[in-house]
Amino acid sequence: MKDGKHVILLVDDDADFLDSVKIVLDSAGYEVETAGSAEQGLERFRAAQPDLVIVDLMMEEVDAGIGFVRELRLSGDKVPVYMLSSVGEQLHMSIDHSALGLSGVFQKPVDPANLLRTIESRLAKEG
Repeated sequence: MKDGKHVILLVDDDADFLDSVKIVLDSAGYEVETAGSAEQGLERFRAAQPDLVIVDLMMEEVDAGIGFVRELRLSGDKVPVYMLSSVGEQLHMSIDHSALGLSGVFQKPVDPANLLRTIESRLAKEG
């Protein structure tokens, strides 16, 4: 938390997507950090210590998001992480998201109401 607000880290190489989701989360009262690559995301993660992370599956490399999540988990961090995917149901066939320690998957385009509902519910569980 920062200044009484939950901190959410968004990691995606699509600047327009980052801007639009940041607006949704800002308006809901969250503190939002953004990163345009997995490498930048790891740096921001360490600096911001977010309460929740949303990371795109495919960025500068096809599975950069998976590498990002593996790095977090190897460091022992248990922060809730949601993966963004535009590959639809194929993601569930090709990736065991529970083995990666993901809290869930959002399909692009992301429904703002569902996004906020899911984040609110997850952060309430984290206490």
